[in-house]
Amino acid sequence: MTATMTDAPPPAAPKAATASQRSGRSLAQILLLVAGGLLLLAAVRMITGSQDLDSTGQVSAALGLAVPIGLAGLAGLWSERSGVVNIGLEGMMILGTFGAGWIGWQTNPWLGLLAGIAFGVLGGLVHAVATVTFGVDHIVSGVAINLLALGATQYLAKLFFTNGAAANAGGNPKQSPPVDSLPDVTLPGLSDGLQSLEKHHWFLVSDIAGILGGLVTHLSVITILAVVLFVASWWLLWRTPFGLRLRSCGENPTAAESLGVNVYSYKYAAVAISGGLAGLGGAFLALVTSHTYLEGQTGGRGYIGLAAMIFGNWRPGGLAMGAGLFGYSDALQLRNGGTTVHALLLLLVVLLVALGAWKLYRKAMVQGLTSLVMAVLVLVWYLVTDSVPSDFVGATPYVVTLLVLSLSAQRLRMPKADGMRYRKGQGK
Repeated sequence: MTATMTDAPPPAAPKAATASQRSGRSLAQILLLVAGGLLLLAAVRMITGSQDLDSTGQVSAALGLAVPIGLAGLAGLWSERSGVVNIGLEGMMILGTFGAGWIGWQTNPWLGLLAGIAFGVLGGLVHAVATVTFGVDHIVSGVAINLLALGATQYLAKLFFTNGAAANAGGNPKQSPPVDSLPDVTLPGLSDGLQSLEKHHWFLVSDIAGILGGLVTHLSVITILAVVLFVASWWLLWRTPFGLRLRSCGENPTAAESLGVNVYSYKYAAVAISGGLAGLGGAFLALVTSHTYLEGQTGGRGYIGLAAMIFGNWRPGGLAMGAGLFGYSDALQLRNGGTTVHALLLLLVVLLVALGAWKLYRKAMVQGLTSLVMAVLVLVWYLVTDSVPSDFVGATPYVVTLLVLSLSAQRLRMPKADGMRYRKGQGK
């Protein structure tokens, strides 16, 4: 007797992962985290009486401080997604500040903005020539660009700002003459209404009003442009064939070349865009923050932008959160000093307790107990003091950056070929 086989339905094709599944958190989880953060911030404000924790002025200042860091981080993201480590972001920002200040005072701030971007692109192309064409170590090239940009701008400032019309207009070896302001945007009815709600100091309602008020009051056009660039970068890199090819150069350039991708061209384009974004961040400092080029005004923001990019796991959304966190902590210590920073200690206690409980739940006993011990120490510090010493207040943004990076280090995944030398045809 011949054995007969029963007809069986073909196996179902595996379902494609949704965007939220690929990112690790669903939209509902993200909204829940945001709501929890707002409730916690509102509770800390009510308990401590520190009304400036989420006021309109605080949020507006935080946004202004976050923009250049976010643009520097976005610049690093473009470069590293193509496989080129860009430590030279600080130098490209310095070039952007000089270009914006130099051209801006002679013409108008709009041409100064374009000049800042162009100077950053120039720095990016130098980095691309060194790393992509000549195979120089990416770290060495980036450090060299930082030193070269600093020395070149100091020399050019002495050359162009110390005599003639520039000197008469207020220029000197360390700064350019003042530059006219770029316009800003305020939504009059909405801004006034939100500020009115904020003044009542109601639980959660006033907190939300203060945060939203800071997002619609005196927004620089560069801030609006930065938001557009973040959205556009996400769409280009993750939703277009161009972005797929560029990211393949950072993951496996040999495989990308075998599929017909011109790896050199994509790396050059990515690093040039990276330089332009860093130059735009520098132009923001020169045209919006200070209305002039100042020697040393970048203040290490290029490096902090790299830290924000790493915290964001080489993605625009996480990068924006990291830049916002640093900008918020920096604005807090600049505007309010030790008293308001002292209120953050209570917020830190709650976060450390939550982290310790989560680690203990995941059977990570050492990390969980360490977090709980730190929570107790910070709580004691909060209870026995009324203010944070001024020396520590100035270090608040950097402490926050180190803390966040240390807590997020376990989930990071950089592009596989990031920082590796590549030669055309090496896979043959």
